Amino acid sequence: MPERRLSPFGIFGLALALFAFTALILLGNWQVRRLHWKEALLATVEARLAASPVPLAEIETMAAEGADIRYRPVTVRGAFEHDRERHYFATFEGLSGYYVYTPLRLEDGRMVFVNRGFVPFDRKEAATRAEGQVEGPVTITGLARERLSGKPSFLVPENDLSKNIFYWKDLDAMAASAGLDGETVLPFFIDAGDAGNPGGLPVGGVTRISFPNNHLQYAVTWYGLAAVLAVGVGILVIRRRRHRD
Repeated sequence: MPERRLSPFGIFGLALALFAFTALILLGNWQVRRLHWKEALLATVEARLAASPVPLAEIETMAAEGADIRYRPVTVRGAFEHDRERHYFATFEGLSGYYVYTPLRLEDGRMVFVNRGFVPFDRKEAATRAEGQVEGPVTITGLARERLSGKPSFLVPENDLSKNIFYWKDLDAMAASAGLDGETVLPFFIDAGDAGNPGGLPVGGVTRISFPNNHLQYAVTWYGLAAVLAVGVGILVIRRRRHRD
């Protein structure tokens, strides 16, 4: 009886199938790891949102030590410098407009940019919402937000400093264009809570806390494809053997 051997084409096909099967399993494993990471992140964020606000000094210390300050409730007191507000292009509840980032001067003279909230396109200029330009000392409770190390993507437009329109939160550019000494500006932002402003603008409490978690679905898809591939190759091998027999 002649010895049965796979043709070079058959060997190549099996090797290719094995490579594809391994790749699909690895992709599934990666999505499982991402699932565990995302679940831990969601639990952390939920715990932070439920925590009591801390003094600004605590956030400063954490930021200086490189700790994660995202979404930590914080309370800060100071006076807004409305003539230096910066405008970040954004959408809110289906409307296009801007988030108003205003420097808050602290008692020691330093500054922190506060995202006071959303204004529609036609209310970009402060003069159109003068009632909401609160003067004097204020206490703001909100969420700490990290600064970006660079533009998030090449698809994001460059900031238009001449028109005071920012497409990504470049803290250094915001400070410089507002005429502030960067050394006096704290290296993070604060998103104000939903406490109402006189006249209703800006609309506070605009922080988006959304973390899509589709990793289980993706993992099942990759594992399912691996199973289909394995079954398909098995059927082909069995049929080939029967044909030879």
